[in-house]
This record gives sequence, structure tokens and C-alpha cells, in this order.
Amino acid sequence: MTVPLSRHRRPALPLRGLYAGRARSVVRRAARAHRHQWLDLLAGLVEPLCYLLVFGATIGALAGDMETEFGPMSYTAFLGPGLLASAMMSSAVADTSFKVLFRLRHSRLYDVLLATPLGPVDIALGEMGWALVRGAGYAGVFLGALTALGEARTWWALLALPAAVLTAFAFAALGMTVTTFLRNWKDLDLISLATMPMALLSTTFFPLSAYPAALHPFVEAVPLYHAVRLLRGLCSGAPTPDLLLNAGYLALIAAVGVLVTGRRLATLLLD
Repeated sequence: MTVPLSRHRRPALPLRGLYAGRARSVVRRAARAHRHQWLDLLAGLVEPLCYLLVFGATIGALAGDMETEFGPMSYTAFLGPGLLASAMMSSAVADTSFKVLFRLRHSRLYDVLLATPLGPVDIALGEMGWALVRGAGYAGVFLGALTALGEARTWWALLALPAAVLTAFAFAALGMTVTTFLRNWKDLDLISLATMPMALLSTTFFPLSAYPAALHPFVEAVPLYHAVRLLRGLCSGAPTPDLLLNAGYLALIAAVGVLVTGRRLATLLLD
């Protein structure tokens, strides 16, 4: 049974009552809640690492070096950044969909948090902040694995870590925004319906030239494509200036997501 959202008002907070500058408190609460859930934290990393090792040893051995827009690279080097971007998307969306819906609609945790010196934007940034902490850990381990395999031996790969965190931020903001519009658990299927094709159609496994020309505009409009291209360009050691456009695209999604989520939480919990 769904618990109705509370309808209460309280004194205005700074920045029009939405932000109190205490998002770190929400991140600390999430860290304490997960301190004994190591299997849950590691689950999102095992799958992409297995894909990297298995696909790299099989398809990579058959394909050899590939010609890409960033120069020739092995299939493992091509696949790794795509899997990293996909892992960032999956973990960020998982942290800001199912769990957020439970806290918003059932446990009423956010009502409790709003009874403290926190605003809706603090909650939004805090939940997204935990997704970034988790994503940064995943990215560090994954990039370490790529380096150990000899597929990321360039100083540019150091920038792949903040790029991966930016990817997690964009998808955490997008996931939490969408979740605030969900009505029940069945609606979560809509998120899976969007993320699965996105993982397959964003040049994760194959270059853009392998897709039909009619699909190119659609693929290039998908957020994950920009994340994959950004990470692949940095890990290749031959980045191009237009990667800044990919980073800007992700940053714009993150910024808009934070604003919309904060407004939505204010509407749902304070009005």
C-alpha cells in the first residue's frame, strides 16, 4: 500500500526555500547505510569487468585492431570505455530510481529529512552525491583493470576518472528526475525499457559506422553515446577538441536534472 506524501509547510530556507547547503549530510547517511552492504556495492562492477575480459579474449582475438575516429585500437581498448560508461549509467540509475522511489513513496524518509535543516535540493544533491561516490569507486577499479591489461597507457586516461564521475552525475540527475514522476513500482519498468536499448545502441560494442545511417541522429542524441565517446577519446590517448561538446552535453543534463528534481521534491513534499 502506498503511503501518501505529507502536505506540510515550514519556514523558508535559503535560495527560495530549496537549498540549505547540507547535501553532504545525506551522503553521509547513505554511506553509513551501505557500510555493511559490500556485495551490493560490488555487484555493479562485476558484470562490466566480466564482459571486458570475456569479450576481449574472444571477439577481440578475432577482430584484431579496429579503425576508429581516435585512431587504430584493439577491440578491448575500444570496448572498455563503452562498458565503463554503461556501468556508470546502470549504477547511477539504480541508486536514484528504486531506492529513491521507496524513500519517496513508502518509507517517508524524505519527510523526516525535511523536518531537519535540509531542503529538497539538499536531498537531491545528496542522493546524487552518493551515486557519484559509488561511481568513482567503480571507475577507479575499472580503469585500473584497463591499465593492467595494457589498454589505457596514456596520461589522458587520468581524465577518464572525472569524465566517468560526470557521466554518473548526469544519469543520477536524469534517473532521479524521472523517478519523481513515477506513480508506482510498475513504472520502474519504463526506466529499464529506456536504459537497456541505450546500452546497446550507444556505440558501446560497435562503432557508429556499423549502425544504419538512418539511426545515426538518434544514437548521437542519446546521453550514453556522449559518455562513451568522451571516455573512449580520453582512453585512446588521442582526444579531439569536440570532446568538450560531449562533456558539456552531460553537464547540461546534470544541471537541469538537479533543478527539476529539487522543484519536484518541493512540490511533492512541501506544497
